[in-house]
Amino acid sequence: MIFLAIFAGLFAAAGCRAPVEPIVLQARPETLDAKQSLNMQITSPSFANGQNLPSKFTCDGAETIPPLSFADVPPNTASLALIMDDPDAPSGDFVHWVVFNIPPTTSAFVEGQTPPGIVGRNSIGTNVYVGPCPPSGTHHYQFKLYALDVVLSLDETAGKAEVLKAMQGHVKEQSELIGLFGR
Repeated sequence: MIFLAIFAGLFAAAGCRAPVEPIVLQARPETLDAKQSLNMQITSPSFANGQNLPSKFTCDGAETIPPLSFADVPPNTASLALIMDDPDAPSGDFVHWVVFNIPPTTSAFVEGQTPPGIVGRNSIGTNVYVGPCPPSGTHHYQFKLYALDVVLSLDETAGKAEVLKAMQGHVKEQSELIGLFGR
């Protein structure tokens, strides 16, 4: 607020009008209470961050679970959670995959295999990985990894909203890998 007052004063002194209403930026709910990680990493040997997902991981292929690797998980992490979603979906955020209570010692998911932990509900109400399948255009598929200081008291009926709510106040770090896919 002090910055805004100083900024408005400088504008007035220069003969410029200050904005009538300040612009308020809000954090996305997915960021919860942790800062984006500078240490913890999520990567894939099959695609680089911001690059195209191979079709075998999509509806144009076999919708195979992609291999993922985790590095530099913070000490004293009790569990990990992974949410894959598509914020570009026509109906809003589409959740492709939710996995939580992943053991913190997990360093990788093997291609095609269900990872350790609990697989929650996706946007179509199933407990499986659903590969990207945009109706048109290129979409951004976010693989968000969270290091938590607790094991979540949820079961396989939980979806993204329930997992995010249960994680509130328990996120130590988070990291993100984005894969692109278009049709």
